[in-house]
Amino acid sequence: MLNIKELSRALKQVAEEKGLETEKVLEAIESSIAAAYKKEYGERGEIVKAKLDLKTGALIFSRIKTVVDETTVRFVEEKSEDEKNISGTQEKPRRHDAPPGVGEQTEMPVLPRYNSERHIFLTEAKEINPQIKLGDEMTFPLETQEDFGRIAAQTAKQVILQKLRESERDSILREWHDKEGTIVSGIVQRFERGHVYVDLGRTVGVMFANESIPGEHYRSGERLRFLVLAVQEDARLPGIILSRSHPKFITKLFEMEVPELSEGVVEVKAIAREPGNRTKIAVLSKTEGVDPVGALVGQRGTRVMAVNNELGQEKIDIIEWSDDPQKFIGNSLSPAKTTSVEALPRREARAYVPEDQLSLAIGKGGQNVRLAAKLTGWKIDVRSQNRPEEVQEGGIAGSVPVDEDGEEKGVLGA
Repeated sequence: MLNIKELSRALKQVAEEKGLETEKVLEAIESSIAAAYKKEYGERGEIVKAKLDLKTGALIFSRIKTVVDETTVRFVEEKSEDEKNISGTQEKPRRHDAPPGVGEQTEMPVLPRYNSERHIFLTEAKEINPQIKLGDEMTFPLETQEDFGRIAAQTAKQVILQKLRESERDSILREWHDKEGTIVSGIVQRFERGHVYVDLGRTVGVMFANESIPGEHYRSGERLRFLVLAVQEDARLPGIILSRSHPKFITKLFEMEVPELSEGVVEVKAIAREPGNRTKIAVLSKTEGVDPVGALVGQRGTRVMAVNNELGQEKIDIIEWSDDPQKFIGNSLSPAKTTSVEALPRREARAYVPEDQLSLAIGKGGQNVRLAAKLTGWKIDVRSQNRPEEVQEGGIAGSVPVDEDGEEKGVLGA
């Protein structure tokens, strides 16, 4: 049995517990009651609405009909079973003005089928309301019923729960849409097939296996920071997608530690990252006298150290951006010192370094030169200044340039 007066009293309590708008909860309750009423007392095809008066607990039921005429609905005569079987084997009719073959490919828009339970003709509607127009909806009162029965009450309860889940999800998604691309803090909750589920307060986010940092181990109950990568509205998939491996995660961590970045005095021009190993970030100062590299490093390395503490063993190279490709390429090979950089056709460059800087410039497995190439968008060939003609193993790398979010971008004139 549904107790209508209890529903009205519980409305505000449910809204507060779920963090929803009172109107949304009321709509869910009214929708569920209307569904229960239709199941118990209604006719097939009719549209029933319920209105709950929160002050008195009174419940008003109504039937909604749309105003139609012969041009907005189609009429279908009832056929016998034999006629239905015969018509089922016939080809779809073509348009009378269409050439052979066209009817099979071009479908005409199908008008809704006339249903007396949900439609009313314009002529009849005008007798009730002369101002009514085609396509308007008319409301007709229904007999109030408070005893819905056991099955109807269960139906109403299920619809209420479903509507509340949908409203709560919509409320959460609206809240989190504004947080896309920002850093949030969450508690590791559980693990499933390599994916990490994170408690974010009102909702749970997921960090897929490919969005975690390779080699990083997570413990249940551990609090970590994450980048909100995306907010999905598909109910079949997790709503809040998190990442710790995305290059933008590094940028946003620095913005939290470096006021010059958040205020726009210093700008991140490009970033290249191999999560868990090394990141190169190119920065530019927009204000004369401000050292962009020093701003990110901080006094005695306090700012970069704070970011490092969040990432574990991942190394971060902060370099100064330059519009001069040769200078920028030289900077990108940091921490190695280059002697000179020779620009070649087709965005290729040859960087010469002292013999004792050769392994540092190339990096383990060619990682340093590989990230430098990705950061600058140039193919880089690292060579020893003492042996300029000798190609070094792992010393050549090429890539497309990346932007401040670490996303690949095209090259004009390339």
